[in-house]
Amino acid sequence: MARNLQVEPLRAVHIEDQDVELVERKGLGHPDSIADGVSESVSRALSRMYLDEFGRILHHNTDETQVVGGASEPKFGGGKVTSPIYILLVGRATTEVNGEKLPFRDAAIDAAKKYVSSVCAHVDVERQVDFDCKIGQGSVDLRGVFEQKSVLANDTSFGVGFAPFSDTERLVLESEKFLTLKLKKRLPALGEDVKVMGYRQGEKIRLTVAAALVDSEIDDADAYRSVCEEIHSKLADQATKLTRREVAIDVNTADDPELGRYYLTVTGCSMEAGDDGSVGRGNRANGLITPCRPMSLEATAGKNPVNHVGKIYNLLANLIAADAVQETGGDVKEIHVRILSQIGKPVDEPQVASLQILPADGVKLASVKGKVESVAQSWFGQIDSIPRRLLTGKLSVF
Repeated sequence: MARNLQVEPLRAVHIEDQDVELVERKGLGHPDSIADGVSESVSRALSRMYLDEFGRILHHNTDETQVVGGASEPKFGGGKVTSPIYILLVGRATTEVNGEKLPFRDAAIDAAKKYVSSVCAHVDVERQVDFDCKIGQGSVDLRGVFEQKSVLANDTSFGVGFAPFSDTERLVLESEKFLTLKLKKRLPALGEDVKVMGYRQGEKIRLTVAAALVDSEIDDADAYRSVCEEIHSKLADQATKLTRREVAIDVNTADDPELGRYYLTVTGCSMEAGDDGSVGRGNRANGLITPCRPMSLEATAGKNPVNHVGKIYNLLANLIAADAVQETGGDVKEIHVRILSQIGKPVDEPQVASLQILPADGVKLASVKGKVESVAQSWFGQIDSIPRRLLTGKLSVF
């Protein structure tokens, strides 16, 4: 199949050679990440319901979840949530087939509860969170596009990806994962709401870590300080495995012991006390926020995985970029991938797939062009595998 693949040189300074680099990751318990995770879990639950009942994923988009912070009174030894967190599920779905109403609201709320419980160990979803579902019927024109025999794009949109990750990007990503997926198991005072900001200047990297700590696991200010020191120490050890650059780490820099101000929470999540969250305001599809790289502002989480190119193309662009770097065996320093759809056209036939390549020193673009094009063609040929990869947890959207 002839596809419009456009390969050109990447006329930019390699990310590792730039003087300044900024990278951010919002952890799993951050309100924006909770909104993303809830949206995606609802989409997957609806997808499974449709597959079980009708053998195919029907039209839906649940990418408008809002998290409204509650109120709390944390204190050393254990405080309390005084006003519940409010999570509003918004979007469109197929709610009825052949006159038969579907239990979409129950499926959506159940999925949202299970997701929050799985991520936030100290949140009681029955008492501390109010869930509300305002998901309604999708518009006729989009359903019409969705129900064609061929899988047609339901929007004119673009996806963006790049590879490989820089030292700073990899350090930021793996630092948050280390804290919330590994260290937390040994350090119960560490909450799930962790944000890591990376700043590299030349050969020096500084990580600023905001980590919500759980009040019931900490007796006093000395114990709090001890937890912060352990986070710093363990993270510093982890950093030596990821980069040879000099790394400085700051933890909870807004604390002011003289004023009695600490990043102390009841649940380990800032959404307990007024910190709100929205889909698409956090990590991009590759798990990072990278202002020094190309990015799409598209919200990936919650969009249907079959024909919503705002989701599919962002995932696909990153998959193409990563595989292209691997297939060229070190001959590519950096690759940027941008894919544009056109509403009503087949999703595997983009208006354009732009592949910008920065070859390694001494390597000519012509020598890697064919391999990169082959990788892109291969992924467009298996674009229908994206829903299965998402439903089986092999792909993440934030």
